[in-house]
Amino acid sequence: MTDYTELFNVVLIEPEIPPNTGNVARLCAATGACLHLVGKLGFSIDDRQLKRAGLDYWDKVQVRQWESLEELQVAFPDGRFWFLSTKVARNCYEKGLYQPGDYLVFGKETAGLPAELLAANPERCLTIPMPGQVRSLNLSNAVAVVLYEALRQTRQLHNCT
Repeated sequence: MTDYTELFNVVLIEPEIPPNTGNVARLCAATGACLHLVGKLGFSIDDRQLKRAGLDYWDKVQVRQWESLEELQVAFPDGRFWFLSTKVARNCYEKGLYQPGDYLVFGKETAGLPAELLAANPERCLTIPMPGQVRSLNLSNAVAVVLYEALRQTRQLHNCT
């Protein structure tokens, strides 16, 4: 079994749009992160658009599927879960937040994360600051922003100067 304590973990709860998930899978392959797909997916894992967005990187990404977030959390009881949402105030760029092995949790494209989940974990909720005139970023863009910030903070971007 893979040692998930050294990798970052990207968690998509009920993703709905195949190209977004394919792009996130490609991002995970590029960064060494593990992709966790949780709950009912809005597409088949064999979807042509999903495969196309991931290009030929599917064999280079670790993908795990879970029935529920609770199942994932039970499997990794010591995991540090960060919940990303536009409905909270804590900035994802705050210094010293991330550690290798953290789980970066994103909700589905049309609804985000459930309000009950955010309310139950206020100290673990983060947002991407958006000073412009939009409600939110595309899911795959949001994952990229947060994952690369986590990698930067933990000095895991070795081939960058």
